[in-house]
Amino acid sequence: MSQARKVGIIGLGHVGPHVANSLLLQGLVDELYLCDIDAKKVRAEWQDLHDSLSFCPYNARVYDCGDRYEELAGCDVIVNAAGKVLLCSESRDGELFFGTDAVRTWANRVVDAGFGGLFVTISNPCDVIATEIWHLTGYDPKRIIGSGTGLDSSRLRAQISFACGDLDPKSIDAYMIGEHGSSMLAAWSSASISGKLLSELAEEAPERFSFDRREVEKLGREGGYVSYEGKRCTEYAVANSAVRVIAAIFHDEHAVMAASTLMTGEYGEEGIFTSLPCIIGREGVEQVLRLDLNDGERAGFHASCEHIRSNIARLGWW
Repeated sequence: MSQARKVGIIGLGHVGPHVANSLLLQGLVDELYLCDIDAKKVRAEWQDLHDSLSFCPYNARVYDCGDRYEELAGCDVIVNAAGKVLLCSESRDGELFFGTDAVRTWANRVVDAGFGGLFVTISNPCDVIATEIWHLTGYDPKRIIGSGTGLDSSRLRAQISFACGDLDPKSIDAYMIGEHGSSMLAAWSSASISGKLLSELAEEAPERFSFDRREVEKLGREGGYVSYEGKRCTEYAVANSAVRVIAAIFHDEHAVMAASTLMTGEYGEEGIFTSLPCIIGREGVEQVLRLDLNDGERAGFHASCEHIRSNIARLGWW
């Protein structure tokens, strides 16, 4: 018998419960540990999730851990979803101090209690929060994964799909890179469909594959704010992006996806977390893949990294 798959979730506002629900509905978890500083909210989510188990493919155990973060030490994966979405009304940078203050309440407590699994962090600003977890704990950076532009790459593919006549987004290989925020950029030089560069397809069949790249990139970048404007939050896509990472970990998929990871010299960048395509498996980030970027894309990536550094500088420890 294989070992039970255990996931802890810190922060049960909008996104955390959707992560929990998606994990249960996909049958990816055997034990689910819920944490939040709001005891009533934890109990409410525990009750609701437990009541839904009859409709899930497999039974699972769900635990109310309150703010007893040490109880997550035995988890395989801890998801950080703590945040205050109203602070993001104009920019994901709005949660900078709230998000980093929240991390400081639990990160060392979990690690000191013996945690040896992987962190998957969603909270904004995602790249700064991932860097902060590493800075605070000294944890193996390959075992800290920010959801990063995994979600934004999905949004980009959705917009390319619309522009190409509702092509299946899963047939499109295109990435947003850099910060999960306003400075992210599309790596158009390497975008492809079924192994063929999009630039080549645009020349061969312009009626279908030629479109306004700036507009498509803009729509991909700002997709979250369409959701925010209508319901004051984003929930489903960001939760599923985190669950996709968890699935790659549990199944040891060696899956390639955009994620925020520590830069160790990629394009000359180091010392911060930001997004590039990564190979992800049971041990976390196995390898960072370097795309063939043109000069403009390289400049945009460096500018995005500088924006992350400017936010870290506001925290006073850089």
